[in-house]
Amino acid sequence: MPGGKSVSADGPAWRTPRPARAGQIGENSGMEHPRIAIVSAGAVGAYIGAHLARAGQDPVLIDAWPAHVEAMRQQGLSVTGTTPEEAFDTRVRALHVSDVPQLAREAPFDIALVCPKSYDTEWAAMLIRPYLAADGVAVSVQNCMNDERLAGVMGWARTLGCVASKIMVDLFEPGRVHRGVAKGGADYTVFRVGEAHGRVTGRATRVARLLESADSARVTTNLWGERWSKLAANCMENGLSAATGMSGNQVMRSEPHRRTLIRLAGEAVRIGQAAGYAVEPVVGLPPEKFALAGAGDAQALAFVEDALVRQSAKRADTQVASMGQDMRKGRRTEIEFMNGHVVRTAESLGLQAPLNRALTELVLRVERGELAAAPSNLALLGD
Repeated sequence: MPGGKSVSADGPAWRTPRPARAGQIGENSGMEHPRIAIVSAGAVGAYIGAHLARAGQDPVLIDAWPAHVEAMRQQGLSVTGTTPEEAFDTRVRALHVSDVPQLAREAPFDIALVCPKSYDTEWAAMLIRPYLAADGVAVSVQNCMNDERLAGVMGWARTLGCVASKIMVDLFEPGRVHRGVAKGGADYTVFRVGEAHGRVTGRATRVARLLESADSARVTTNLWGERWSKLAANCMENGLSAATGMSGNQVMRSEPHRRTLIRLAGEAVRIGQAAGYAVEPVVGLPPEKFALAGAGDAQALAFVEDALVRQSAKRADTQVASMGQDMRKGRRTEIEFMNGHVVRTAESLGLQAPLNRALTELVLRVERGELAAAPSNLALLGD
């Protein structure tokens, strides 16, 4: 079992210094290189891992899909995006989950980026825990509110959160990842790294700097508000894509579907605020606008609709929300951890989230094969 000193509030100093190479993270800064594991190197994990590798880091990518692992071993990772400049290939080290025990012969990891579906959080955390240094940190780079579940395995002293907003990546073939939306860059911060207690720490800052190799990143002092903002964004399009079989832009360009997703987000915002979260902007828009639009305010509705349609023009027509991808691939969705979480939070407050409840039940029916995914399923959500 790897060991080390106890973690401080500022986090560990990475133990494996190496000279920086031109063009990599920390160039001319003397920044040391941490040992990095990416647990569940699916779309998000592979996308981040590829950029880290290209930037001169040496991440170990761990995944359960044999064909994907073998492709990464043989050809590396191929990344594409909305512009030719985003396309690149890079070599990476990949392990199947069955190979993980061999890591006992190596130095422990300083950072584990934990990237599975929500329902695999504890399992993934248990897998990597023996190989994470005592002063290392596990970072939840996931949808939904999984930080507490990760901390239940790792302990809060070894847990960080990271919201990946507007990343929209798809592992469409083994070893091949496509990002269907323009990079955030200076216009929009994609990665928001935060501590549960809200303070800015050295370890959060260092993780954010590492993630800058993939896109814009910063440290947030409002992890929970950021999480709920991303949850509201996921609630509005993910479930509809799973239930209807429509792409993101198909949903957005259909007025009845678009207005339903705005109501879903508005309901989620109201519940989050009632729960005491300082909800951050949802897809870059004021959360109050969604709450008002969802409640029927015509001016707010027009504002949100116009903004969402304009945003949709910046992504590929082939982009499909993650749960829509899950449904197409015959996999379990995260509906119970997205819209279902809004419903459970509402109930804990003595409130109701009827539209999110109806969508949760509808997606579960499609997932079980009781219904086929179809645009007409929108009518089953009621008024």
